Amino acid sequence: MWRKFISLTILTLFICSNMGFAFANSVGDKTVLDKVVATEKFFYGTEMTGALVERVATLEKDIFGKVSKDPLLTRADTLYSSTYENFIDQPSFLIKLNAIEWSLTHAVTIEPAKTRIENLERVLTGNLVTGSLNDRLMKLLKLAYTNGEVSTSNVTLHKDSLLKIKLVTPLSTSTNRQGDLVIFQAVDDIYVDGHLVIPKGSQGQGVVTKVKGAKNFGRNAELQVSFNTIEAIDGTAINTILGDKAKEENKSLVTAAGASLAGMVILGPVGIVGGAFVRGKDVNIPAGAEMYVQFKDETNAYGIQ
Repeated sequence: MWRKFISLTILTLFICSNMGFAFANSVGDKTVLDKVVATEKFFYGTEMTGALVERVATLEKDIFGKVSKDPLLTRADTLYSSTYENFIDQPSFLIKLNAIEWSLTHAVTIEPAKTRIENLERVLTGNLVTGSLNDRLMKLLKLAYTNGEVSTSNVTLHKDSLLKIKLVTPLSTSTNRQGDLVIFQAVDDIYVDGHLVIPKGSQGQGVVTKVKGAKNFGRNAELQVSFNTIEAIDGTAINTILGDKAKEENKSLVTAAGASLAGMVILGPVGIVGGAFVRGKDVNIPAGAEMYVQFKDETNAYGIQ
């Protein structure tokens, strides 16, 4: 009987411990530090230093104009949520800033939010405005939209839809190494059901997956690149690939873009899902080179009217 009791106890503990593990992971995999760092990078462009409590207080003072007395966990959640998370009746700071910038310039930039607000203030009023970043954002919003409100809606980006991009990062077999970050941007606005989902200038990220320099006896250089994600107007990371549909569309760009891009279009991907394969005596693709990628999955995101 005791053996049966012990066995049941061990089984119960095993089940509970695994349920607890699953629950901990379902709650969210971002730590307090993750949320603070993400918020700092969005507003300042870099991770700050110092004690975490002091960093949170600085963010609160800059964004909200006052420091909260709530527990640190609650304060970090509030900072992160107000910056990134969207609801139909409560758009995030990120989507409101993107909407203002796009409505005035028909493009979004990738600079820190604080710098973007300052640039918009100079263009619109000629002066920097005092007050919290939230207050300054609302003043800009009133200049850009009727009643100072952005209308948002949840829409679906369909798998394999095309997106024209241009390279921000030049590519070269003489300078690039495996693992190098590749930055690209959306060339055109992408709308779904009348809602702007990916504005012109939105940043995408990829990675160099393989580099081989040219060798003797006519052995050409090789460069492999994976185009991974692009950011929607609400901050959602949209998975992208250079697939068959994109390659077909890219054939029309070959003549203007040059031989290196032609190699990318015709040969890529070669056994690498979502990648591009370029081969030539030397591979050099300049910043500004344009091509098409496609959406890897069906993805939900918020768009603005």
